[in-house]
Amino acid sequence: MSASLGLGLLCGAALGSALTAVLHRREQQAQQRSAHRLRDHQPINTGQLLAWIDDATQGWLVLKPDLSIAYINGKAERLLRIPRHTLIRGQQLEDVLKVDRIHEAIVSVRHQQRPQRIEWDMRGDPLETVVLPGSEEWILLLIQSRQSLEAQQQQQERWVSDVAHELKTPLTALMLVSDRLETAVQDSDLVLVQRLQKELRRLQLLVEDLLELSRLENSLPIDSSAYSPLVLSELVGSAWSSVRPLAEQRNISLTIQGEATALLRGDQPKLHRAILNLLDNALRYSPEGGQVEVDIQPSGGWWLLAVRDHGQGLSEPDLEQMFHRFYRGDPSRARSNRSGSGLGLAIVQQIAVNHGGRVQARNHPEGGASMELLLPRYAASR
Repeated sequence: MSASLGLGLLCGAALGSALTAVLHRREQQAQQRSAHRLRDHQPINTGQLLAWIDDATQGWLVLKPDLSIAYINGKAERLLRIPRHTLIRGQQLEDVLKVDRIHEAIVSVRHQQRPQRIEWDMRGDPLETVVLPGSEEWILLLIQSRQSLEAQQQQQERWVSDVAHELKTPLTALMLVSDRLETAVQDSDLVLVQRLQKELRRLQLLVEDLLELSRLENSLPIDSSAYSPLVLSELVGSAWSSVRPLAEQRNISLTIQGEATALLRGDQPKLHRAILNLLDNALRYSPEGGQVEVDIQPSGGWWLLAVRDHGQGLSEPDLEQMFHRFYRGDPSRARSNRSGSGLGLAIVQQIAVNHGGRVQARNHPEGGASMELLLPRYAASR
């Protein structure tokens, strides 16, 4: 039986190492690119930069703060069907491109300071535009045909689905093996089996969260096809019901303050998941016998839902990186032995962005951390 136990632990460790290496590779590459940019302070030759933009396979449309056109490359002119040799630099965007969704996206991007992707048609041609914020209210529009993008996206979704399926099968098999081992091993080996089961559950959660984040990132922002009127306090109550058993184990209670009838439109399962992740995060850092406080308040045309714990608060690295994929804060802050996937807050952020909102974090003046979810108010509630 010791040989079987060793084989199970070896399989679990190998699978965990392989999965972790694959998932972290892209994050490490992005961090390395950022480090290289920070070390290299040499200015870029403007002429060379514009030449690269002119040769780019994407359409580039650069807007000044007053939304006049500062620069446009040839690819953008062709996608927008602007006749050759037509001088449009200096003209207002609305005089050249009358697409309401683009103008609405620009307003949203300036407010949120986050990129936004929209789809639209140009005389029957399906196009995609990514609106990027710049300093001092400059804006960049990246435009490309959606025909090839849809094929690439379908291929990516199939790849993620295939990988998830291939991972779920051995994970499920290993869980069954670990269950059998638990009933067969001697008491001295039981702790090893329980550790194996814990790691397998963590890997299962990681696969599920990675799939969910991939689906969210491939969804259009503010896709209202699945939206319905929702009451925020009811969403909080429903999410708390899911984590109440964990809270009761540590004698942690919930209080809800503010607007009891705060109304918005949104995707109920997605917003349930976002609030669930915020409550779960608060539980993780709450002391035994503590309290999780939820406050719902109006903020202009938005609802501000704040979830506060009474833990040690957030460090500077936490505040800067906590919404990044796989970021894990100082383990000494945690008051629970449960480990997450490292994707929970990244999922919250993507759900917020897809609803036209945002999520932010701060240290509460009276102690603990406060996670703040900002979502548009439903017109009927104004």
